[in-house]
Amino acid sequence: QALDLNSIAVLQYTGGTTGVAKGATLTHGNLVANTIQGLEMWKPFIRFGQEVMLTALPLYHIFAFTANLMIFYLAGGRNILIPSPRPLSNLKAVMLNEPVTWFTGVNTLFAGLMHESWFKEKPSWLLRGSVAGGMALVPVIGERWEAMTKTPIYQGYGLTETSPVATLNPFNRPKREAIGVPIPGTDVRLVDNDGRDVAAGEAGELWVKGPQVMQGYWKRPDETARVLRDGWLATGDVAKMDEDGYFQIVDRKKDMILVSGFNVYPNEVEAVIATHPGVVDTAVVGVPDDECGEIVVAFVTPKDESVTEEAIRAHCKQSLTGYKVPRIVVLRKDLPKSNVGKVLRKDLRDEAQQAYLQRKAQPVAPKRT
Repeated sequence: QALDLNSIAVLQYTGGTTGVAKGATLTHGNLVANTIQGLEMWKPFIRFGQEVMLTALPLYHIFAFTANLMIFYLAGGRNILIPSPRPLSNLKAVMLNEPVTWFTGVNTLFAGLMHESWFKEKPSWLLRGSVAGGMALVPVIGERWEAMTKTPIYQGYGLTETSPVATLNPFNRPKREAIGVPIPGTDVRLVDNDGRDVAAGEAGELWVKGPQVMQGYWKRPDETARVLRDGWLATGDVAKMDEDGYFQIVDRKKDMILVSGFNVYPNEVEAVIATHPGVVDTAVVGVPDDECGEIVVAFVTPKDESVTEEAIRAHCKQSLTGYKVPRIVVLRKDLPKSNVGKVLRKDLRDEAQQAYLQRKAQPVAPKRT
C-alpha cells in the first residue's frame, strides 16, 4: 500500500509523567508539518551545513526526534548523540572538546549540568543557543544558564500529541519566562472549564489546532474523545497570554493544588524554592487535608546538610503568600524522573501522603502561656 501524508508513521507513546502512557497516532503529515514549522522558526538563525547539535535526549522521545534529528537533518547539521545523559559526566568529553553550537534539553538537565565542576570551569563556548522544552523552564535556571554559558536559552512548548512543537520563542525577540508564540500554521486558545475563551491576561487551559496535532490515541477512543474537540487538542496545561501575545505555562491542570479554596500551582512554588542557593532539585505536590482541602508538600534535593525544612519554609515565606508556603518539606537524595529527566510528580504523591500522616500522628507540643 502506497504511503501518503495521512498514513500512520509512528505510535508515539506519551511519557506517562501524569498517568498511564498512551500511544499518540502520528501520521507522516503530522511529522513533516512539524519539521517544516520548526525549521521556519529556526531558518533565519541556522547556518545551513555548519551547525553541530548535541543530542542528550533519546531519539525515541518526540522532542529530540523532531527538533534535533529532523530539523537539523534538513539543515545539513551534524548531530552528536549521547546514549545516556546520566551520569552527567557522560556529557563531559563532548561538551569540552566538540564544537557544539546548539543544545536541547529539559529543565532538570540544564540545572544538573550547572552543578558540575567541569561545566562551571569551561572557559568559553561556541554555543549559539539552547532550547528548553519537555517541562517548564524554571526562571532562575534560565538566568543562571545564560550567565554561565554567555549564550541565550529559548523556551518552547509541545506535547507528544503535537509532534511535538506548538509554540516557540522567536529567536530574534525571546522572552525567557515565556513558551513563546504559536509556530506557523498553529492556532492556540485559552479556555475555562466550560470550554469558553477566557479574557485577555487570564489563565485558562491551552488548546491547540494545527497540522501537527495527532489523529488520536491508539485503540483508546475514550481518551481520544476527551482531548480532541472539533479539531482542537485540549492539552491539560494551564497558561496565560501577555500583552505581546506570548504564552506562559502556569502548570498542569491536574497538578493544581486547592488550598482553602485558593489555587496553588506547583511550578510557582518550585520556581521560588529553586532560587535557594542550597537546592539542587525540587518538586511540589498536594495531599488531601481535612481542614484545608489540600496542603502543599515540597520535596527538595539539598546541596549539603545546611539545608533544612525550616530554612526552605523561611525562604518561601519571603516570596509566597502564606497558603502557598509548603506545609511539609521532605529532604531527598534525588527525585524520581522519567527517561528524559522530567520529574515524576505522580510517583511522589504516595510518599507525600505518608509524610503528612506521620506528621499528623506526632504529638503536639503544649503552648506556653
